Amino acid sequence: MNLFKNKYDFVRDELKDLPEFSELPKGNLKDFASRIKYALLLGLKEKEIFFFGAMQWLSIVLAYLLWLQMLYWIPQPVWDWIGECLDGPGDSDGCTLAADIPLFLWGVLCIFLAAFPIGILSSAMGTTHFLHKNGEKSTVVKCLNAAFSNAFATWNFHFIDGYITVGQIIERLPSDDKNETAAQKAARSAASEALYYAWKLGIAGVLPSLVLGNGVIESGKNSIKFVKANFIEIAKLRAAYSLICWVIGILAYVGAILTLIFMGDEIYALSGGLAVAKIYLYMIVPIAVSVSVIMILLRPIYVLTICDMYSDYLSQNNETADLPNNPKNGKKAVILFIVICAIVALIAGFREQIGLTNALSDITDTSREIRYIEKDGIYIENDPSINGYYSCINSDAGYEISEEMPYDEYMKKLKKYCSDKFSPSVNSISMP
Repeated sequence: MNLFKNKYDFVRDELKDLPEFSELPKGNLKDFASRIKYALLLGLKEKEIFFFGAMQWLSIVLAYLLWLQMLYWIPQPVWDWIGECLDGPGDSDGCTLAADIPLFLWGVLCIFLAAFPIGILSSAMGTTHFLHKNGEKSTVVKCLNAAFSNAFATWNFHFIDGYITVGQIIERLPSDDKNETAAQKAARSAASEALYYAWKLGIAGVLPSLVLGNGVIESGKNSIKFVKANFIEIAKLRAAYSLICWVIGILAYVGAILTLIFMGDEIYALSGGLAVAKIYLYMIVPIAVSVSVIMILLRPIYVLTICDMYSDYLSQNNETADLPNNPKNGKKAVILFIVICAIVALIAGFREQIGLTNALSDITDTSREIRYIEKDGIYIENDPSINGYYSCINSDAGYEISEEMPYDEYMKKLKKYCSDKFSPSVNSISMP
């Protein structure tokens, strides 16, 4: 991650110590509304802009669903143990380690994959503006041709921005850290928000610069010059945009609470512990709704407004806005994206064979270890001492029942599994 982030750190560092940064304007809806007239008119004229936004929303939803798969791959007994550890006496540090590491790594991969379509589509939005300014007709093909001309740099930037954004969203969620006082939490939160805001301000000009075909470092330098020359106006726009996003985020949080209430007893697995994977599956409703408002409506308006301001900045400095038109440059990026998607599909399809299921069943720092074989939607204990049909049935642990399967159905599948494995001729045997 540092290899990617270090390329852009100077953008944030250049601005965080500016005198103007200590007296940032507060978010005001009028500041957002005063600059968006052009963006709204262009969006109504060029319908592909909001189409690009809808495709970005779809990319985020698919990335979330991909990340959700890892929650289902972690067996319910592991979640049960984590819950018991967190609720137990003493220090709870390390309780979630069994889930944190795989979920973090899988999450980074999901962000990396989502960054490609989001980056291309964001660049396509910006291209619409520059085509309009140059008096050219905007089409989906033209916009995508320009976007793919600088695919790797665009992918790189949106991956880092996505990683930082997701990290800040997680940072804002309520937490129960007993090692921090309220004052320490407030100070840490304020420092985190300041750095995040400096990052978002600093990169305001990166996207339009990338749209015009500039590289990663050059776009960062251009962004610094652009922001310094228009600091107050950009800060007002960003503050207003952030304020609206904050409101939507709070509404999404309320929606998440209502979703949990709606789920009722469904939030619990048959083992009695929280059905974590199912809870996050239901969370897709408030998340998808809130993200749709941002990605389909607000973000296109913000991107077009920033590109419009960047065009004015170029004109003031007697510079031209020349769009690239060599989509073949993005061929390698597309191939890499497809290869990574194929690898992810193979991991998902053959996770049991490659040992991923067993690895996710380990509980760190305890003598308890859970090993499973997944078969027909149930987790069977993998015990080498089981060498017959009846021992297969009798040695199965009740807490290993899949949380979405009734016990009778579970037993039916268990009998079939055991009979197929040890004695195909005993399919007709029934347990008392």
